[in-house]
Amino acid sequence: MNKNKHLTLEERIIIEHKLKERETFKGIARELGKDPTTIAKEVKNHIQFRKSGCYGRNFNDCLFRKDCTVCHLCGNQTCKRYCSFCQKYYCSTLCSFYQKEVCQRLLKSPYVCNGCPDKNSCTLEKRIYSAARAQKEYEDVRSESRKGVQLTEEEASRLDALISPLIKNGQSLHHICVNHMDELMINERTLYNYVNAGLFTARNIDMPRVVRMGKRKRAKNEFKVDKKCRIGRTYQDFLKFMQENPGLIVVEMDTLEGKKGGKVLLTLHFTIPQFMLAFIRNSNTSQSVIDIFNWLYLKLGTNDFCRLFQVLLADNGGEFSNPSAIEYDLQGNRRTYIFYCDPQAPHQRGAAENNHLLIRRIIPKGTSIDHLTQEDINLVMNHINSYRRPNLGDKTPYEVFASLYGEDLLRKMGAELIPSDNIILRPSLLKK
Repeated sequence: MNKNKHLTLEERIIIEHKLKERETFKGIARELGKDPTTIAKEVKNHIQFRKSGCYGRNFNDCLFRKDCTVCHLCGNQTCKRYCSFCQKYYCSTLCSFYQKEVCQRLLKSPYVCNGCPDKNSCTLEKRIYSAARAQKEYEDVRSESRKGVQLTEEEASRLDALISPLIKNGQSLHHICVNHMDELMINERTLYNYVNAGLFTARNIDMPRVVRMGKRKRAKNEFKVDKKCRIGRTYQDFLKFMQENPGLIVVEMDTLEGKKGGKVLLTLHFTIPQFMLAFIRNSNTSQSVIDIFNWLYLKLGTNDFCRLFQVLLADNGGEFSNPSAIEYDLQGNRRTYIFYCDPQAPHQRGAAENNHLLIRRIIPKGTSIDHLTQEDINLVMNHINSYRRPNLGDKTPYEVFASLYGEDLLRKMGAELIPSDNIILRPSLLKK
């Protein structure tokens, strides 16, 4: 039996072919000379989720879809079709009776629909193993493993709780590694890289030799967290998802820095009304982003949140590296979808980037925002959202948003309309 060898494309093609023939993992493993757990991990790690529907029926995963008679969820009173047959599929976002159904066959081996005899008549979400897609994901992960740090938020917090207090007590990383080797399970050089990258509460300035020897010049090295989360959420996946689900609301989110190392802003830009929200955060961590979405979810309520934040489009920053915590609430219910732009492609979120120019009129780049509060940021955004735009027919983003979704939601989010003559788009707005 071959061990310690990666699967090849040819072997993955055999796996896909055998799954269509409804072969077991044990039978596939016997043919390839692998362990059955290797085949099981390969299939589960590279499952594709497809909302493809079936012949003559659109995708619909509602538990009550077969007997449902709900109509006019989209507001079109002249439509004569049941919403369960509609191509736009508003059931999951607008229907109060919606309950997601998951095929019970997918809860056990082989976990995919490749060989299912009912595949062509099923309207539920499909789970497919594709050899070509699995090979591409494998090559991407292999490449990314050589480009930086893959460290989850939980692992970073665990290491921080152990290392930072000891560094601040004057202990060197070498001393810490020797005494806590079994707890850390990380190379000493790697820990130095983590500290220099600012991943922990303790900074390299807290180490006495760094203070005495001064700072060395070195090439910029960006550390990204848990890059595997972007698989299946790329910009190409976003375009395909929007083509399959036209009409969904897209919210572009980004981070706007003040002074390096200080507080930062999370901006949420609604592309159609050009309305933007901003929230101040003490540090640029993924947990701070998650906390803001959890607050919005409680503030707006489930229905309004799911109606407004249907699709999120973010950049590749580490603060957006825990998409599942944003996509699902604490009970495991899906509340949104998140996708990522391509690296170094700000034009894919061009609407938000243009709106940032207005924020920079009030908060110039490099200006510290550490002294500002959320009330100050709300004031800034109220002036910007009350600024008339020619491409909105000389309307304000506030007015367009209110006409689409109602002023009650604006008040819940702390938005107000500023009279035109009182609008200030200069730093003097925040001077007290």
